[in-house]
Amino acid sequence: MRVLGIETSCDETGVAVYDSEKGLLAHRLYSQVDLHADYGGVVPELASRDHVRKLIPLIKEVLAAANSSTQEINGIAYTSGPGLAGALMVGAMTGRSLAYAWSVPAIGVHHMEGHLLAPLLEVNKPEFPFIALLVSGGHTQLLRVDGIGQYQLLGESVDDAAGEAFDKVAKMLNLDYPGGPNVAKLALQGNGAAFKFPRPMLDRPSLDFSFSGLKTSVLTAYKQTSDYPAKLADIAASFEAAVVDTLLRKCERALKETGLKRLVMAGGVSANVKLRADLQTMAQRKHWQVFYPSHAFCTDNGAMIAYAGCQRLMAGQQENLAVTVKARWPMVELPAL
Repeated sequence: MRVLGIETSCDETGVAVYDSEKGLLAHRLYSQVDLHADYGGVVPELASRDHVRKLIPLIKEVLAAANSSTQEINGIAYTSGPGLAGALMVGAMTGRSLAYAWSVPAIGVHHMEGHLLAPLLEVNKPEFPFIALLVSGGHTQLLRVDGIGQYQLLGESVDDAAGEAFDKVAKMLNLDYPGGPNVAKLALQGNGAAFKFPRPMLDRPSLDFSFSGLKTSVLTAYKQTSDYPAKLADIAASFEAAVVDTLLRKCERALKETGLKRLVMAGGVSANVKLRADLQTMAQRKHWQVFYPSHAFCTDNGAMIAYAGCQRLMAGQQENLAVTVKARWPMVELPAL
C-alpha cells in the first residue's frame, strides 16, 4: 500500500510518501521558524496561513521525488490532532479532499502516535513490547507499548512538558526562537554542575513529571547572576542536566517496574545530544536496548504520519467524509490494531 502523509499540527509543513513494501519513498519538510522568530513563538493564525501556501506545492514536490503518480497513491494520512486547530484543519481538509478526488481512503493520525512509531522507519526497529518516552514540545509521557494502539499511560507531565520548559528557559535567558535547540547549544559552553537545580518528583513513587518548579529555580538563578553574562552558559548547562537526569531516572524506574528491557525515545527533545548520550551510557550499564528515530524524524514530519496512517489503513480503518480535528486527544483512546 502506498500512502501520502501530511503533517500540519504546528509550525512545520511535512509531506511524505510511504510504501508498505518499499519503505519511505520521499519526504519534504518546510519549517516556519523564520516566520515566527520575530514573535518569539508560534503565532497560530500565521502558521495556518503558511500551511495553506506551502502544502500543495510540497505535495507535488514529494510525489515527483517519489516518482509516483496520483493514481499510485492508495490512501492518504493526515494529522488530525493534537495540535493547533487551525493548522490541523489545513492538513485535514486538504488530505480528505484529495482522498475524495482520488477515490482512496483517508485516515486521521494521532500526532504523538506518529512520533511513537517513527523509530519503526529505521533499519534497526524495536520489537513490541517496549517502554516509550515521548518528549515533544507540549508532551512528556511514559507509556508501555504492547502493539500499535495498545498503549498504557504510565506517567506524564502534570504542568510544563520538558520541551515547554526548554522554550521558557530560553526566553528567560534572552535566546532566540526556537528556544530548545539554542539552550542546548549554549549549554555546550557551560558547566552542568555549576547550579544545583532540583530534579522534580523523583522523591515520589509515581512516573509523572513536573518541570514548572525547575523553571522557577532557573529564573531565580538568572536574576541573581544577570550581571554576569558568563554565568548564562552554566545556567543553561545545569538546567539541561536537571532535565536529562530527571527523564533518565524516570525511564529507569519504568523499565524496572515493568520488567521490560527495550526503550523507545521519540519527539523533538529526543534529538538533544546530551539526552541521547547519557541514555545510551545508562542503557549499556543496565543492558537495555534503546531506539531513537534519526534526527530528521525527531521533529514533526510527514514520514511518521504516512507510516502510522499506512498501518491503520492496512488494518481497514478509515475516516468518513466528515473532517474532525482535535486540539487535545489522549493517545490511550486510540483503537488497537
